[in-house]
This record gives sequence, structure tokens and C-alpha cells, in this order.
Amino acid sequence: MKILGIQVLRGPNIWSVSRKKLIQMRLDLEELEQRPTNLIEGFAERIRNLLPGMYSHRCSKGCEGGFFMRVEEGTWMGHVIEHIALEIQTLAGMDTGFGRTRQTKTEGVYNVVFSYLEEKAGAFAAEAAVRIAEALISGSTYDLEADIRRMRELREQERLGPSTGSIVDEAIARDIPWIRLNKGSLVQLGYGKNQVRFRATMTERTSSIAVDIAGNKDETKRLLEDAAIPVAKGVTISRAEDLPDAISKVGFPLVFKPLDGNHGRGATINVKDTAAAEAAFEHARQHSRRVIVERFVEGFDFRVLVIDNRVVAAAFRDPAHVIGNGSDNIAALIEKENADPRRGYGHENVLTEITIDRDTLTLLGKKGYTLDTIPAKGEKIYLKSTANLSTGGTSVDVTDQVHPQNIFICERISRIIGLDICGIDIMASNLTQPLTENGGVVLEVNAAPGFRMHLAPGEGLPRNVAAPVLDMLYPPGKLSQIPIIAVTGTNGKTTTTRLIAHIVKSNGTRVGFTTSDGIYVQNNMLMKGDTTGPQSAEFILKDPTVEFAVLETARGGILRSGIGFNKCDIGIITNIQEDHLGLSDIHTLDDLARVKSVVIGTVRRKGWAVLNADNPYCVKIARDARCKVAYFSMDEKNPVLKDHFKRGGTAAIFENGYVTIKKGDWKIRVDKVSHIPLTFGGSVEFMIQNVLAATLATFLWGYKIEDIRLSLQTFIPSAAQTPGRMNIFKFREFKVLVDFAHNPDGFNGVRTFLQSVEATEYVGVISGTGDRRDEDIVEIARIAARMFDRVYICQERYLRGRQREEMISLLMRGLQEVKPDIPIIINNNSTECLREVLTHATPGSYITILSSTIDNAIQKVTEYLDKELGM
Repeated sequence: MKILGIQVLRGPNIWSVSRKKLIQMRLDLEELEQRPTNLIEGFAERIRNLLPGMYSHRCSKGCEGGFFMRVEEGTWMGHVIEHIALEIQTLAGMDTGFGRTRQTKTEGVYNVVFSYLEEKAGAFAAEAAVRIAEALISGSTYDLEADIRRMRELREQERLGPSTGSIVDEAIARDIPWIRLNKGSLVQLGYGKNQVRFRATMTERTSSIAVDIAGNKDETKRLLEDAAIPVAKGVTISRAEDLPDAISKVGFPLVFKPLDGNHGRGATINVKDTAAAEAAFEHARQHSRRVIVERFVEGFDFRVLVIDNRVVAAAFRDPAHVIGNGSDNIAALIEKENADPRRGYGHENVLTEITIDRDTLTLLGKKGYTLDTIPAKGEKIYLKSTANLSTGGTSVDVTDQVHPQNIFICERISRIIGLDICGIDIMASNLTQPLTENGGVVLEVNAAPGFRMHLAPGEGLPRNVAAPVLDMLYPPGKLSQIPIIAVTGTNGKTTTTRLIAHIVKSNGTRVGFTTSDGIYVQNNMLMKGDTTGPQSAEFILKDPTVEFAVLETARGGILRSGIGFNKCDIGIITNIQEDHLGLSDIHTLDDLARVKSVVIGTVRRKGWAVLNADNPYCVKIARDARCKVAYFSMDEKNPVLKDHFKRGGTAAIFENGYVTIKKGDWKIRVDKVSHIPLTFGGSVEFMIQNVLAATLATFLWGYKIEDIRLSLQTFIPSAAQTPGRMNIFKFREFKVLVDFAHNPDGFNGVRTFLQSVEATEYVGVISGTGDRRDEDIVEIARIAARMFDRVYICQERYLRGRQREEMISLLMRGLQEVKPDIPIIINNNSTECLREVLTHATPGSYITILSSTIDNAIQKVTEYLDKELGM
């Protein structure tokens, strides 16, 4: 077997609109195409022994053991690898269950598709599944545990922490979109101007002053003490020479902790003599220059979580410990405790594995114990001096037991320190009595407190503490989304996108839009290039100045990694024509329609699909749309529209020279096409189609007809507004048209326009694109022969794996099939070719440069025109 490629899909895709996180592996089975599993001796038994958990895989049988039944009956290795990839992710703590395996049109080559939780772990699972399958086929041994360990490591490197993850999960449940902004825990909720950001449990509302105060334990204690909050007696020192005086002032037993510490690092509790105090001081000094020396208060460790100045949860925290059984030593007891299925690596489970460190050995030493000591049955041996879950501690939810006065104290503390989210550490015998009565004290106030102890306590009721965070960030009435219109299709995407953006912008809304020539916000190009993929869409959605997004969405990005947004309000398909066929398993127009339909799959239920009623593939897509459908058409009598109007449907039509909105039986005429500059006086049919699509989409969004009309009249086709789309340059004695038509449908559109243009000679400059089919390259040349009297071939670029001579040969074949005697000039240097074309232009001629043949054609033609005008 051979892995031909692995793609990571991160958004709605051709396999699933709802399952956004998929691995797509292109796999060549080679000789195994002729060897299904029932022909591989012992394979079924070996896979059962290595991966017994796969018994739960129901597969197409629909029952437990279904997959193993398929193996015994005989199934192909791509299908097996799909299931192995899912199972090993489950074993590594990432339970995910969606998979598909489909044969391509190349014999023996399959697309193996399966879901993942963490990207790198998913890609690793793809490669590992192939290795495991090969070992099972050959009967050789395989170290499965090594792969599981590695996947866990990759998971921990990538995954969001439990606190961040809980907030993201709550956002997803509320249909609030999110974007991870770095490899850590910096996350954006919402899009554009409606976004908010948070990192772990610090939000953009978190005061930096409050965080600074909370990080300084001495300052925190002073502020609380001044506000009559009970705190532990203590001092702060920075030199060992100050230690005797601190001991004298505070008195044993003591607690030592770094002034700027967190997660219990560097802390030592219940210090009872000078030698231990000196050691504890040095240990704390490793984490902070200044050290707090505090009176050790007997009691239990509690954490109270306050969000938006309201107590939302409380937990009793017990440091990591083991209970003696009278026979095992402490090391063995730790090993048994870590075998508890609730404990795991990092944050994967409710509890964290207990590690042995200096703190552990110090605590044991105080009792005269070592790891080899066998404690008495029932004896509780503490292994950590702090109760943090990250060091193996356990938690018990006590939210419902907190006395009202203690709630008042904690909510008051959050305001005194100024934190929107804070964790308050309390040492007390209980929280059911006021701290002022039971002698409890506030030890610390923590910015960015962990949520895990509340989300999944070892005992007690789990608390959805992420919910109040979202309530705070997005109170009732605050939006998280911005309007999104997504535009796809074979031809006309960019012009339609630009026209919609112009209408939005003209109506006073700041618009961000992506096109095949760049990313724009309002009139500013922020990035140049073909920016029609998911990363470009995300660029716009991350911009805090954007109020409305119009996103050109090309097939390439959908196939490579999916769509860069989860849902849109309006999805437009301009048309589906022959282009890019034969690439990425897209061989037919039905295949291409399946790709384009992903955009319609992302439209909200109450949103609109705007589809071309004159295109049969668009009409097919409409039948499966789960949103509202509106059509545009050049023919009011289109049978699809007749049925659509009977049901009260809405459409944009071209009738009697007008762009018209029709719903049911009534019409609203928007404007005469001759008044719309983009249509070139109504002579360019494909431009009228673009106008219809844009007009319909903006009407459906809610813009007034008069505002749309004014916008249509002020959108002037030019190299600035519509670069590469019907850009006409008027020289003194001839004209030059630059258009990026690159497929038969695009060439035919230009041909229709040229039929309305008078000229003494029609000259064309053409080239092919190497990753198109032979018949596509030949066909554009045939069309070129029908519209030009003389043709220049400039095959400087876009070879894409082919030989230049092969490309030229195909173009010449198409030209000569239609016009055997057509003059053909070959010049593969675009600069020299353009100079030759313009130099030999005859008076009254019309020169057309197609398909990005000339590098930077618009710029170069503009320079020639400027020279002629003496600029």
C-alpha cells in the first residue's frame, strides 16, 4: 500500500457539512486491491486480538461486531484502515466515530475519510493505521502502545485545556462561532465587529490592573484586610536574613509560597521548625524573588468560583493522597491509584495522574516515611501540599452548601480585586458557616482560575460554569455573528462578489470581501492574490472592523480543507460549467456540482440559496437545499420559474430589457440594463447574469430597491473595480479588452460580446492551462478561432506539469479545426508578445487578451496607454 496524500479538512466539506474535522487520505492499495480481507489468512483473528475494542464498531451491519463480520466476509483494506484510524484515536482518549471510504475512478485508489478531534493526532492516526494494517497482513508484531502514547502527546500539545474547551463547547451549543487564534488558548468568539476574545478563563473584559493585583499575593491580602475580609496572618520577605524575624512575627506552623506563584508551585505547608522553614524558603525562591510567610491555618481547602460578580460554584479540594491497605507500600499504592480510570494523562480525564516530586518526598519525610513505607490500613497519606487538580488532587462539589454570608464575602472580593472571573481559595473547617464564625480565612484570589474541578468534580454535581461566562460576554441582545454572503460557481464569482460588496458598502456598512485577486475591507486591498479559500475567509471574519462579509468561495479551497465558516446567510451559485474537470476526483459536472453544493449546505435554515434557474445543475442542487431558495434567470418563461412562482417563490429575471424582481404574480422593476454600466449597455449577457444574482441576494437581505438601483448605476467596470473582467482600454486607433476568461463558457461569453462590437480586425491572445483536460484546451481554441481573425499564442505560464510544446499543439489543433488558414503567431514571452501585438495593431482593430496570458496584463496595457496619452 502507498499513501498518496493526506489532507486535513477543517470546515464544511464534500464529505459532510456538519462534520467539519475530517482527515482525507488518498490510498493506493496496489496489489491488495485483489486481496480483500477474507483472502488474507489469519487476518480476522489477528485484528480481533490486537484491537478487541473494534467489536463495538457496528459498520454497515448495524449491530455490535458488525465490522468484524465484514472482515470475515471480505472487505477492502481501505475500509479496514478507516476503522483502525478511528479505534486508535479512541484508545488515545479521542473518541470520534465518523468514517467513509470510497473508491476513486483510478483502480485500487481510495479516499479514506475519518473524523478527528486534534489535527496532528488525526494525521498521525492515518499513517499509523496503514502501518498497523500492514503488520496485520504480514502477521508481524506491532507496538500499538507506542502509537497510543505518541497520539496522547500530540493531543496534549494541540488540545484546548478543559477551561478553554468548556467555553468553546458552550459557544458551539449557542451557535456562536469560534476561531482559535494561536496554538495556545487564545480564542475568538463571534465574527467581525461582534467578536470577543478570551484566553483560558481571562476575557477581554478582564482588568489588567486586577490581574496584576491578584498576581501579587501581598497586595491582594492587604486590600482584603483593609476591607475587613478575614485573611491569614503573614509577611513577605525576599532575603534569607529576614526569615528569623518573619518566624518570630507569624509563629509556627507556617506556609511558604512564592509571591507570584500559581498552581501551588513552590508552596510548602505546615512548616514546624527552623530547618524546614529554611528549606521551604529556598524552594519558594525558585519561583519568585519574594516569598510569602503565612500562618498555617488548620482546616480544609475550598475554591469558590465567581463570574461576573456572582458565585457560580464551590468545591472542596483534597490534595493528592493514597489510603493504606496494610500490605502495599506507598509507591505501589500510588501506582494503583493512577490505575483509576478517572485518572489520565494531562487533562484527558476528570483526575490527573499523581507524580512523585520533591513536594511528595518532603511530605513523606515529615512523617518519617519513604516510598517503601507500608502504611496502616485506612491511613491517609498526603502526597502533595496543595490541592490543585493538576497535581493529582480531587474535588467535591459543595456549591449548594455555601452559607449566604460567605457568598456575600466572595462576591464582594471579586469587586474589591476587580476580576470578572476569579477563583477564591479559602481555608476553613466548612463553608456552611460564616467564615467570621468558624475562623476560616481567604488565602488567595486567582485570576484565570481553572474550571475542571467544577466541570467534572470527583464527587458531587458537575456545574456548567462556562454558561455564565457566555452570559457575561454575550448578554441578551448582543450579536455574535455578522452577515455572510458566500459566492461560488464556475464563472462570474468575482464580479458578483465585488458587486454585492459595492451595494453593501454604498448603503453605509463596512464590508470585507475575498476575491480571486485579493482580500479587501471597504476600498482597501489588504492582501493580493487568489484569496478564495478558507484562510482568506477567516482573515475577514477575524477582522474586528468588518460589519458584513462577502466571500468568494472556490472549489479548490473546498476540496483542500473545507469552507472557512460554518454557516452563511445567503449562498450563491452563479453557474456550473465545465472547468477544472479531471482534477481531485472531480470528473463530471455532477461531481463539480457536489463540490459547489457544499456552500448551499452551509446556509442557515432561514437563509437563502440564490441559484441559476437556467443551469440544470443548480436546479438539482435546489431540490436538496435545506434553506429557502430563490432563482435568477435570463428567461421569465423558464419552466423552473413558472413552478417556482406558483408556490409564491422569489426570483430576479431579465425581462423586456429590465432587471426585475418577481415574487409570485407581482414584479418590481429594478433598472433598465442599459442604465447599468456593468452590462456594457446590455450587450454582455454573462454580466447581466451577475447583476441578477447580486441584485437578488441584496434584495433578499433587505436592501431597498432604490438603494440597489443607485448602487448598480455607480458600479463602473474598470481595472480598478473589476480587474480582469471585461476591462476595455481605448487607444487612439484601436481598443484592447483584457478578460480572465479561462474555460469554454467564459470564452463564449466574450465571443457574444465581440459580436456586438464593430472592428476592422479581431485579434486574440490566448493560452491554455496545463491541469485542464485535452478536450478543454482544444475547445477554448475552437471558440477563439470563431471570434478572432488572427491569434497570438503566448504559453509562458500555467504549464502545471505539461510540456509547453504539448500545450501549443493542442491550441493549434483547436484553432485549425475551425479555421485551417487562421494566422497564428507564437510568442511565449509575455512582455515581447504584448509589444508585438500592440505594435502591429491596425487602425480600427479590437485586441482581446484572454486567460491571464500576459503577466500583469492590466498593468502593462495601462502603461502603454499612458505613454500614448503622454502621461
